[in-house]
Amino acid sequence: MMISACDPEVNTLELEIYETSASGNKLSKVTEFTPDSDKSTIKLLPDQEFQKITGFGGSFTEASAYLLNKLGSENRDKVLEAYFGESGAKYSLTRTHMNSSDFSLSNYSYAPVEGDTTLEHFSIEEDRADIIPMIKGAMEKSKEGFKILSSPWTAPPWMKDNNNYVGGKLLPKYYDTWALFFSKYVDAYKAEGIDIWGFTVENEPLGNGNNWESMHFTPEEMTKFVANHLGPKLEADGKSDIKILGYDQNREHLKEWVDEMFKNDTTSKYYDGTAIHWYASTYEVFPEELQYAHKKAPGKHLIQSEACVDAEIPKWRDDAWYWSKEATDWGWDWAKEENKKFHPKYVPVYRYARDIIGCLNNWVDGWVDWNMVLDGQGGPNWFKNWCVAPVIVDPEADEVYLTPLYYTMSHFSKFIRPGAIRIGVENTNKNLQVTAAKNPDGSLVVVLLNEGKDLQNFRLTLGDESKNISIQGQAIQTIIITQ
Repeated sequence: MMISACDPEVNTLELEIYETSASGNKLSKVTEFTPDSDKSTIKLLPDQEFQKITGFGGSFTEASAYLLNKLGSENRDKVLEAYFGESGAKYSLTRTHMNSSDFSLSNYSYAPVEGDTTLEHFSIEEDRADIIPMIKGAMEKSKEGFKILSSPWTAPPWMKDNNNYVGGKLLPKYYDTWALFFSKYVDAYKAEGIDIWGFTVENEPLGNGNNWESMHFTPEEMTKFVANHLGPKLEADGKSDIKILGYDQNREHLKEWVDEMFKNDTTSKYYDGTAIHWYASTYEVFPEELQYAHKKAPGKHLIQSEACVDAEIPKWRDDAWYWSKEATDWGWDWAKEENKKFHPKYVPVYRYARDIIGCLNNWVDGWVDWNMVLDGQGGPNWFKNWCVAPVIVDPEADEVYLTPLYYTMSHFSKFIRPGAIRIGVENTNKNLQVTAAKNPDGSLVVVLLNEGKDLQNFRLTLGDESKNISIQGQAIQTIIITQ
């Protein structure tokens, strides 16, 4: 026997429910549920308000943009609509790289001329063929618009102590030139009709094992650069509204970074927040570190700026793999012995949903995926550092595969809109992970993850109203309550 979600004798809340599951649902609308007299309860507490949401989304990399250009016009349009259109994920917060990254076709810099301290030869020409057209295509699809967070992997080699794209440090004599670089980048993109919302100062300042583009900062070095050079330069050039996020690496080092960044009014003046990555663990969210970072700077952003299924070759049109415990990451092979416990095999869908829910429940206000589009090899990537993206394409056959990760991201990005406020939740079901938010239009959004294989029943309550709901095993569910 099935009970309709709209049965007035059982339910009073008016809502819509969408589910993605290992059994085949893909953001599918659900209207009927299996009844159960022994229900747990999820109680919404809209009067308990936490952080304001900045947005959710992915990254404009040269690799993704290059692949889009190789697709036919119909499939290129399909991918952009899937990410930015009203029928798609409605991404609202994005990232891109300044100069090249590992997900570029080669090493390059916007300021290649050695000794050009006034950046007379600065040019974003490298971005005109791929990244800029992709961003403009996304802008055409996006009804509400989206924010762009830009991150450098490295300064030009001639500004560094090792004269190399990989590793090394920025020479202090070029601090002012490097700050000017950020300002010129904003102007160059503005001239293309693209506004930059914010910067991270440096992608992964602790380094990446000297494998691909990188540049090292200590917390003290980065903070001095921001306080004495980058912040004042943007302010002097009338760009003080552009956000500056510090750190931009894994969460297990958050405490030492925010202690330095927000030590006093002088150190924190130009920082608008902190950026983090998830690569320290395949399952641990590091809630204590996130809570600490929020308490250290409660009025500042805390944004997850990069995440992906790394060290894997994408599985083409194999939905089951994304729901199975088969993925490994860099730590599976490379982590120090004492850290290997943080890197067991994992289910890709669970890793995404669990992390986003855990981040939201611990004050993170934005969550950004890495590459939006990759090919069947997990590239292109000049270092052959293969990864997985939510959308995989075969440009030779002109085919597109929306993986379960795409639908996982959509459960959050499509329904929790910028300006939403996370609200309180009481959950008596230990098998379900849940977060909730109140959108600017007054609608309430609840996102649940059921990692177990058994169906779970619960009563969703809001004040004096309630509804009996069930979620399949191995599923994500988004519930929208329009008030």
